[in-house]
Amino acid sequence: MSSPPPSAAALADRRAGAAPTLIWTALIVVYVLWGSTYLAIRIAVETLPPLLSAALRFAVAGLILAVVLRLRRGPGALRVDRRQLGSAALVGVLLLAGGNGLVVFAESGPPGVAVPSGIAALLVATVPLLVVLLRSATGDRPPIWTFAGVTLGFAGLILLVLPAGNSDAVPLVGALTVVVAATSWSVGSFLSGRIRMPTDPFVATVYEMVAGALVLAVVAAGRGELADFHPAAVSTRSWLALAYLMVAGSLMAFTAYVWLLHNAPISLVSTYAYVNPAVAVALGALLVAEPITPQVLLGGAVIVAGVAVVVTTERPRRAGAGSRSGASPVSDRR
Repeated sequence: MSSPPPSAAALADRRAGAAPTLIWTALIVVYVLWGSTYLAIRIAVETLPPLLSAALRFAVAGLILAVVLRLRRGPGALRVDRRQLGSAALVGVLLLAGGNGLVVFAESGPPGVAVPSGIAALLVATVPLLVVLLRSATGDRPPIWTFAGVTLGFAGLILLVLPAGNSDAVPLVGALTVVVAATSWSVGSFLSGRIRMPTDPFVATVYEMVAGALVLAVVAAGRGELADFHPAAVSTRSWLALAYLMVAGSLMAFTAYVWLLHNAPISLVSTYAYVNPAVAVALGALLVAEPITPQVLLGGAVIVAGVAVVVTTERPRRAGAGSRSGASPVSDRR
């Protein structure tokens, strides 16, 4: 059986005892690796079928994590009850099949149709804003400044996707697909703290990845991706990008993230929500020459500012609270 979650006092002791160097090292890992996954997705789907690539990523990462847990903790490491299994599967479908899968799909396709990786990251940055709306719809009453941040963030979203009348305009259909993905991710994040999940975050992640991979594989098969898949036609560049997503994005960064949630203030950990988009935009521009237009700069800056306001105003509410399965209110396990 998985171990019980640590108490608030135990978490406080751990956070007080964690070395600042280790905390910042883990933060940099999350900042850079998660920020870079958007570019890695774009490279992977150059020659890999989009949904099949996402299914392979989560299936392999989930298998590796399951084996590690089994070897380190013994035969009962992955034991959960049916309700926990069902909850983890639901969250996995929403986060990984709906959330990540649609982002991968939006980044695939020819220029003018595919969403640039930096733009995708900026659109996904609206997840904390959507979670606030979900909380409000279920009776929670966030502070007024939180709503101000939400309003500011969605104003930035509108600025970002407004037709620009030139070749560098954000593809509207692709942008809306990413917004749907962010909505799915937000619903999954919201539900994960309100339904009975496995108490161990790593065990929950195994089942989330397996469920997400299964749904992605079924949809990929329905789209004909399996029938049209020829491994020999996939470039080395795409295979390497997929391996990077499996190891760096799904294993290393997530491990660092969970460790941070147990050893650092949530207000500090949550800063990844507005650092990741900046990293993604910079890498896209530097490595694959994605355009950074004044519209992208303005819309992106307004979105990030809105997210920063939300994260900052939520600090008093969240700083002393534990979270289910290592997921913060702005959980975005890319």
